[in-house]
Amino acid sequence: MYILYSFLLALALAALLPVYFIRLRLREGKPLALAQRLGLGLPARAPGRVSLWMHAVSVGEVLSLQKLAREVKDRHPDWALHVSVLTQAGMEVARKKLASADRLFFAPLDFGWTARRFLRRFEPGLLILAESELWPNLLRQARKSGRGVLLVNGRVSERSFHRYRRLRFFTGRLFGDIALFLVQTEQDRERLIGSGARPERVRISGNLKCEITPGDIDPETLKRRREEISLPRSKKLVVAGSTREGEETLLLEAFRESRRARTDVGLVLAPRHMDRVAEVEKACGERGLRARRRTEIRKGEEWDVLLLDTIGELSEFYALGDAAFVGGSLVPWGGHNLLEPAAYGKPIFFGPHMKNFAFLADVFTAAGAARVVRSPGDLRDMFLFPDPAGLRVQGEKSLQTLKSLQGATARTIKVIENMIAGLNPAEGI
Repeated sequence: MYILYSFLLALALAALLPVYFIRLRLREGKPLALAQRLGLGLPARAPGRVSLWMHAVSVGEVLSLQKLAREVKDRHPDWALHVSVLTQAGMEVARKKLASADRLFFAPLDFGWTARRFLRRFEPGLLILAESELWPNLLRQARKSGRGVLLVNGRVSERSFHRYRRLRFFTGRLFGDIALFLVQTEQDRERLIGSGARPERVRISGNLKCEITPGDIDPETLKRRREEISLPRSKKLVVAGSTREGEETLLLEAFRESRRARTDVGLVLAPRHMDRVAEVEKACGERGLRARRRTEIRKGEEWDVLLLDTIGELSEFYALGDAAFVGGSLVPWGGHNLLEPAAYGKPIFFGPHMKNFAFLADVFTAAGAARVVRSPGDLRDMFLFPDPAGLRVQGEKSLQTLKSLQGATARTIKVIENMIAGLNPAEGI
């Protein structure tokens, strides 16, 4: 099975290489990412008594590791912390958010020989994978070389669960290479066990993304952002984050309708993928809305819609906003993370499609911290702020609810320390 998997991966790589180099040329980029993924040009192992290798896919996983990485280094400054990412966007955010890491690099392509090269270079006492990162050859080589493997902040979406069950003859072996799974919810635990993981190796630790704190963004930064985008104190702001194709038009229609009643409200739109900004900008113009890009706006310039065409700033804009809409939820995508706006005590809105974050959506709506928008009228009301006092209470509840879910970092660090010390990793969980 591993031979077939590696063969198919090699075919995919050969097919995609021409596309990669075309995109590289168009963007005037550097081939560092591909070189490192092949095990070339890797940074030297950072000095330290113990070496940890944390791996994240992209932006979301990097943010989930932010506090964990910082606290591991605070508690164990003599440990070497190596962090790998899969995407360019993830690397850009990691450079800003993971200052505690000793080394940052692109993760290996999942061939046996590249995995061995990385493991020999960094000699990790523990390989820590974030959320759902299951790379067969990397896991197999880690086990063969005697490296412990820990999955943190694990989650299993409904789609992944069905895929794992169909491939249970393979996932059972794959899961056997992982010493311990720390998952977010009871549902994630049940799904992993149902897919072939051994029950004694799966523990609930909570969600690392709940560990975000408002103190991560200082008031001076927010004041500077407000001046940069010409946002007066009198202007209300709705921030729609990680929007997907099909829902920007719904948001823009509702926003345009709401402006018949009040015009002192602005909309920040942050498409999930930057290559769709021009498309969304055109949709704004077709509706008579003045749209400006974050990278192009000048002081004093007026706007109705601000398009966030940068990476890593969404959290700051949630902090600036008066209400937050979580994207990927008006269309059947499954939703996105609602914890960032909660950390700043903002009233949260999302559509009916939140199956990838169903646990959090249920907890926040039950607590009165979030509202589901199901109709054009609901969306229009979101922009009208009809009940300011009620929205303030909703925002307070969102922060309270977030705080009630915290504690995953401390539990995860305890497991890491146990594994490094050779103790029972699940002790105390």
